[in-house]
Amino acid sequence: MNEWESRWQQGQTAWDLGVESPPLCEYAGQIPPENRGLRVLIPGCGNGYEAVHLLQRGFSNITMVDIAPTAVERLRRRLDAAAPEWPDYLHLLCTDFFTLEGPFGLILEQTFFCALPPSLRLAYARKIYELLAPQGKLAGVFFDRDFDGGPPFGGHAAEYLQLFEPLFRIRTMAPCYNSVAPRKGAELFVILEKTAP
Repeated sequence: MNEWESRWQQGQTAWDLGVESPPLCEYAGQIPPENRGLRVLIPGCGNGYEAVHLLQRGFSNITMVDIAPTAVERLRRRLDAAAPEWPDYLHLLCTDFFTLEGPFGLILEQTFFCALPPSLRLAYARKIYELLAPQGKLAGVFFDRDFDGGPPFGGHAAEYLQLFEPLFRIRTMAPCYNSVAPRKGAELFVILEKTAP
């Protein structure tokens, strides 16, 4: 049993917001309706609140992945209740993020990066680059603080710039003004665009 499956089975999911991420949903809401067929990936999807939000707003090609079977099964049940037609628009996978294949036009990042050991951050950046289509974007919320131990593992803008600038055009990296209350002042909103090889 992997660590994350164990946490789900034991109810150790303190990272779960209980609602969709306001920054991610606001960003997705700015995508014109005619472009909402783009292929979207949400890694480490957990309870998948963002997926239901996107489905209700006309997004029609969403892939969600989590490594924990319990998380995936719970999400499957939530989707069945909230959006019974979801299999027509959403692919729900129980697998390792690092085995995925793209391309995706948009990757939404919420608590996945901070769950990975810092030793995997370069591999994460390279995999995101590999998964994105040309001019594809990652939009996400990254912690702007430190933690004792982990996960979650914290970080700051200077570290993220050093990690992502070699591969991406940094469209936005700024304090997140619409974080949920417990995370106010401790998050950055980031938009990365894939550059040409």
